[in-house]
Amino acid sequence: MEDDRNTAEATASTVTYSMSPDLAGWLAREGIALAVTSYQSGKLYLLGANPQGGLMVHEKLFQRAMGLAVPRPGTMLMAGAYQIHRFRNVLEPDQRINGLYDACYVPRLSWMVGALDLHDLGELPSGDPVFVNTAWNCLATISERHAFRPLWMPPFVTALAREDRCHLNGMAMGPDGPAFVTSCSRSNTVDGWRDRRADGGVAVDVASGEIVATGLSMPHSPRLHDGQLYLLNSGTGELGRLDLNATPDRAFAPIVFCPGFVRGLALHGNQAIVGLSKPRHKRFEGLALDARLTEADSEPWCGVQVIGLGSGNVEHWFRIDGAIGELYDVAVLPGATCPMALGFGTPQATAESAALVTHEDWQA
Repeated sequence: MEDDRNTAEATASTVTYSMSPDLAGWLAREGIALAVTSYQSGKLYLLGANPQGGLMVHEKLFQRAMGLAVPRPGTMLMAGAYQIHRFRNVLEPDQRINGLYDACYVPRLSWMVGALDLHDLGELPSGDPVFVNTAWNCLATISERHAFRPLWMPPFVTALAREDRCHLNGMAMGPDGPAFVTSCSRSNTVDGWRDRRADGGVAVDVASGEIVATGLSMPHSPRLHDGQLYLLNSGTGELGRLDLNATPDRAFAPIVFCPGFVRGLALHGNQAIVGLSKPRHKRFEGLALDARLTEADSEPWCGVQVIGLGSGNVEHWFRIDGAIGELYDVAVLPGATCPMALGFGTPQATAESAALVTHEDWQA
């Protein structure tokens, strides 16, 4: 933990934030905040509007912060290096901390799953988490005895093995559980996906096992919204959608090009909140994204863009410059405009366990 803090202090001094003029105003008008994860910095970022009208950026350390899910207002799930954490907002609507924060997300339950290379996650109707177990090429849930319980594998993967064959990474949740997934390839050999980054990506219907789209480039973050499947074609830097009613192949229809390796997607009304990262040396180089950036005379950047689904225009943005260049996921937190979170092993977390016990909790 001390090493994590030292690393955070070193990176904090070399990181700067900038944002569009009305980002905080938009968050306040919509009554929402944004959660963003960065496995590179090991941080959970909460973006909100402070009472003075400016942007509040709240940060907490969580090793290898990855996938996010908000199954209901006041509850948030986050995947980490070895654990899955469930956060609860412990404040009532009329409560404030220091007259500033209108929500306080506290990790209330954690599941130890080990080093599974966790990516996207969600919540099953039972209340248990479901997650993309990338190392083992499957969707899985928790087990009381083992690291995980496998639920589903792509039809092109023939064995449950810790080999990261296809690089299964993204999961779109439906009302009854996982509905669609993305993987970087259909490879069935250890680490085979790395040779298929340019155009080997697919989207798969979980219920039927049908491959509904091919020819994608490192696709990520599929999300169902208003009856359509949106996803990020990361290798080309594009936000787009799939027409699920088309046959036999649901062609990816780009909406807009974004100047970065797009990864992390949330939908809110008629807007998409997209995470952007700087392409990582070697693993992400040689993709169509390089040529697209050259054509646009643009440098890749790290941050978040709020994009109108109808126009494809960037309506709001948040940018990170300096030592942090990679994000993983974004999520919308409804019902709070200036949230904070508590981490592990801090004096605040210790004090909170006593200070926020209510009379009803005590009677229960």
